[in-house]
Amino acid sequence: MTASKTDARTGILAEEILPAELRPIGVIRSRLKKRSKAPKQGSEGAPDAWLEVRPFAAQGFDGLAAGDEIIILTWLHRARREVLKVHPRSDPSRPLTGVFATRSPDRPNPIGLHRVTLRKIDKNRLRIGPIEAIDGTPVIDIKPVLCEVERREPVPPETGTRVRSGGRSDGPD
Repeated sequence: MTASKTDARTGILAEEILPAELRPIGVIRSRLKKRSKAPKQGSEGAPDAWLEVRPFAAQGFDGLAAGDEIIILTWLHRARREVLKVHPRSDPSRPLTGVFATRSPDRPNPIGLHRVTLRKIDKNRLRIGPIEAIDGTPVIDIKPVLCEVERREPVPPETGTRVRSGGRSDGPD
């Protein structure tokens, strides 16, 4: 019988770790060069930027048009991956909060989610914005915005039901 190996850093059994591979489809070209100078969200004064797409992925533009709302998924390459708690919006007056309850770029798998408007398609480049990603940020995917996401209220822990805006209940999650 072979003994199972546990990763000393994560405490996860080796056979529970699934290999994952990301292949960036492009890179952000922005006037934002430093993370410290970038707004926290695109809606907070971020500029437009170019998304330069690698040749293998350019055929994926088929069906996109200027004016479309799209979601850009990025790999936040300057993030601190060991962080699990942060002060929301880097405000030390706010209590430490788990990264999965925040939009902090610092997290174990630093995937950025950016809703932008597609301004222009120019060969293998997309003009998009506003976007707070810094110059050189790898892009891992592009997805269309299909509908508005309805904001939902937190689930009261004792009931297991989520109360949506307007007082309706979704029932048990």
